[in-house]
Amino acid sequence: MKRISIHPKNPQGRFLKTAVGVLRDGGLIVYPTDTIYGLGCDLFNKHAIEKIYQIKGNDKRKYLSFICSDLKKISEYAYVSNAAYKIMRRLLPGPYTFILNATRQVPKVLLEKRKTVGIRVPDNAVCNALLAEFGNPVISTSACLPGQDYIGDPDVIESTFTRKVDLFLDAGPGGLEPSTVVDLTQDEPVLIRPGKGKV
Repeated sequence: MKRISIHPKNPQGRFLKTAVGVLRDGGLIVYPTDTIYGLGCDLFNKHAIEKIYQIKGNDKRKYLSFICSDLKKISEYAYVSNAAYKIMRRLLPGPYTFILNATRQVPKVLLEKRKTVGIRVPDNAVCNALLAEFGNPVISTSACLPGQDYIGDPDVIESTFTRKVDLFLDAGPGGLEPSTVVDLTQDEPVLIRPGKGKV
């Protein structure tokens, strides 16, 4: 695994290009978000997604969410009602994952007998710049192994994933609190998991 120290506020363009190259080649990356470090790959690379499922314990009933650059991009991959749009517009970008009904743009490998998907728009300069450079959404699951606590220490992340991922974008110590998960598939929002985002 290659480890790159990237500036958390002004990420260097050459490092972003390196990360995008890894994603385009079907590789896996660990990257910072506004909550915990994320483990990700190209949303449209089935083989890479399968590798993430293997790392995370092969349970495809568990959600793999993905990050988008903005609210407009979300509507390509999920049906967003007017009520859901108002909530998301107020809270995004931010430390929230929203469960929404998926459109046909979402790869089947992510859905596994369900029709919903988790989507994030993190408030993080590295994420935003990476998505802008890459152009596709990126899978976002916690950078920790099954049964392991969330990892904020970059050295521990490196030792944990050294033979499992291709690139680690190290932006310094990460958070230890995951995103707040809210289901917006019904008329009323439902809190699925409390996290960093205020409810």
